[in-house]
Amino acid sequence: MRIIEDISTFNETFPHLVLTIGSFDGVHKGHRRVLAEVLSRARAQHGTAAVLTVSPHPREFFSPAHAPNLLTNNRKKYELLAEAGMDVVFVLRFDETLASMDRETFVARIIHGLCHAREVVVGHDFAFGRDATGNYAFLATAGPAYGFTACEIPPLMIDGERVSSTAIRERVLEGDLEEAEILLGRKYSIAGEVVTGRGIGRTLGFPTANVKPLHTAIPAQGVYAAEVLVEGRRHPAAVNVGVAPTIQHDETVIEAFLLDFEGDLHGKPIEIVFHKRIRPEKKFASHDELIAAIAQDVQTIDAFFRSNRYGEIPNRGNPPASNGL
Repeated sequence: MRIIEDISTFNETFPHLVLTIGSFDGVHKGHRRVLAEVLSRARAQHGTAAVLTVSPHPREFFSPAHAPNLLTNNRKKYELLAEAGMDVVFVLRFDETLASMDRETFVARIIHGLCHAREVVVGHDFAFGRDATGNYAFLATAGPAYGFTACEIPPLMIDGERVSSTAIRERVLEGDLEEAEILLGRKYSIAGEVVTGRGIGRTLGFPTANVKPLHTAIPAQGVYAAEVLVEGRRHPAAVNVGVAPTIQHDETVIEAFLLDFEGDLHGKPIEIVFHKRIRPEKKFASHDELIAAIAQDVQTIDAFFRSNRYGEIPNRGNPPASNGL
């Protein structure tokens, strides 16, 4: 998949480009329905399946202090778009110029002038242009003058609820990762680089890899059964999300104790794939009580993976690391 971020010098035309437009935070099941239509139409014409997205997220631009943390960083989003079969991703810098661009100019300069789209596929709630005045109806009306047709995809409903990034984010923040998985279409994960911790986990006998993801939705505080992806390999792990009240961190940290790994992870990129919340975070009266609880958590999580390793995603609607705490 080709990622085009520098549009200032871009001047190419792809064969019969079928385009969809959006933030695609999470690349969830609803997004994948749109992407599947793009891919189907592009392949039918021996053409190009393309996505037009923006960075940063518009909410981060307009109100950075109140912008929600995202379900995927850009790297993960592009990875998922590639898995969905997209050939090209155009990435526009969301700035004052783009925010103030009216819908007519967006169609003329971006959809037609930059992308040379022949077909445009959008979701039911798609909006664009200054004050979000552009929508599917406008695309359908304006398209013929610029040589493209427009198609609107209805929302995906699961158990009476519309699949959306907002609904998934709510589940993640509540720690309901199994329900989030149903809407997302895969297990929720976060990625980051292993950073230096306080070394307390090592003294307790459970050294952890600490991750500090930026601008990513962090699950509710608690202990989770998870897998850690390191250099292409998966490792079962006990993951604590929170402030570790017995030890008292100053901020929320994510600490992963890998059950079957020995080695130095400091500075390495890892991805934590959450399977199940085991229990909420708890303050213990002593380090001995904490150690006993961690040992029990590890035993529970080990049993979980032995009985349910790589379980199937519900289909409704389509020895330790040596770094860190």
